[in-house]
Amino acid sequence: MKHQHAEQTELQLFHHYLRYEKHYSPHTLSHYQLDLKQFSRWLIKLAPTDAPSLASTAVVDADSQLIRNWIAQLHRQGISGKTIQRKLSTLRSFYQFMLREDKLKINPAVDIRAPKSPRKLPATLDVDSVSRLLELPNDSKLAIRDRAILELFYSSGLRLSELVNLNIETIDLTDNTLRAHGKGNKTRILPIGSKAKQALQQWLTQRKANAGENALFTSNRGTRLTPRAIQLRVNHWQKKQGLEQSVHPHKLRHSFASHLLESSGDLRAVQELLGHADISTTQIYTHLDFQHLAEVYDKAHPRARKK
Repeated sequence: MKHQHAEQTELQLFHHYLRYEKHYSPHTLSHYQLDLKQFSRWLIKLAPTDAPSLASTAVVDADSQLIRNWIAQLHRQGISGKTIQRKLSTLRSFYQFMLREDKLKINPAVDIRAPKSPRKLPATLDVDSVSRLLELPNDSKLAIRDRAILELFYSSGLRLSELVNLNIETIDLTDNTLRAHGKGNKTRILPIGSKAKQALQQWLTQRKANAGENALFTSNRGTRLTPRAIQLRVNHWQKKQGLEQSVHPHKLRHSFASHLLESSGDLRAVQELLGHADISTTQIYTHLDFQHLAEVYDKAHPRARKK
């Protein structure tokens, strides 16, 4: 009992530290408390029932092997890698605090890593659903603008931030290209499809902008559209066009990538168009299985082509 009382004091000190020194929110504090309580209960269950004197190993006394065993059990139970990582982070913080209080010599959780969860594939729209979404009427200025936005998302695979930041001078309808400023301030040249070009030409006859406003897509007030405004308009047309599946800008980008890769099989080209620094990101981004990717590689890579 004395052992358990000492542990409670240590956990209370840690809670006080998080609340008053680190100023963590009540929500974060409850996560820390839950994680430590779960680990403590797991340690108690390890004790043999016929040996009350070994009632528990306190959290503060746990070694690296015990922590690894707990993590392994959580993984077997199907707990996500992200949640396990949070629980490990809680333990690392607790042991670091114990080091500071001179109650430990080493942090037993410092080198333990959570198992990685498989990355979820983003959902995609099929070609028919995209076609239905893009069949917007030309009966209002808003509809004309929104059609150009949707066509451009699907035509060029733009990120939401890239579309928001497009200016009049970044599109070239003679060349059918646009300049997109992506992550890491990198610029890439992207093609504009014929349907997107027609929609843009129509929008440019309707576009109104305040003095000095270069934004390609503007609001009724003549100011640059915000990311939130665009998300709301995409959601509006998903409902208006009768699509049951939710639609957002990133889903249109993913649909662009999947459809292009399925029809061309050119992984490297799709990587360039999406602006991915690492081709493994493009592989995860598609619905195509590894077998298909291997076939593309065998046909395309100079070191893999069969003579």
